[in-house]
Amino acid sequence: MADTIATRIEHELASWDGVVAAPHRFGGIEFRVGRREIGHLHGSTLADLPFPVFIRKQLVESGRAEPHHVLPKSGWISYRIRGEQDVAAVIELFRLNYERPWQAAAVNALPPLLV
Repeated sequence: MADTIATRIEHELASWDGVVAAPHRFGGIEFRVGRREIGHLHGSTLADLPFPVFIRKQLVESGRAEPHHVLPKSGWISYRIRGEQDVAAVIELFRLNYERPWQAAAVNALPPLLV
C-alpha cells in the first residue's frame, strides 16, 4: 500500500483504542468509536469532522478549520489538506473529537449530587 497522507492519518487513528476505519458512504474512509463517527477523509485532500456547534465556531474563529464545505451552518468542519505540513493538524482535530474534553468540562460544572 502506498504511503499517502491519508494512509498515514488512517494508520495513526486506527491505533487509538476503539477506533475502527471503514469506507465512508460518500467516498473515502470514516473513523468510528462505537456507533459515533469522529470524522472521515476524502482521500489525502480533505477531512470532515463533526463537533457541537459551539466547538465548530471556536475552531473556525481560531483558524484551525473551515466551516463544512456542504453544511456550513452545522457543527461539521472541513480541513483542506494541502500537504505534509497539515498531517499533524488533522490528527490533532481527530484527537480533539476522540477525547471530547468539552463533555468532561460540562460534567465537572454540574453541582455535586446531594446524598
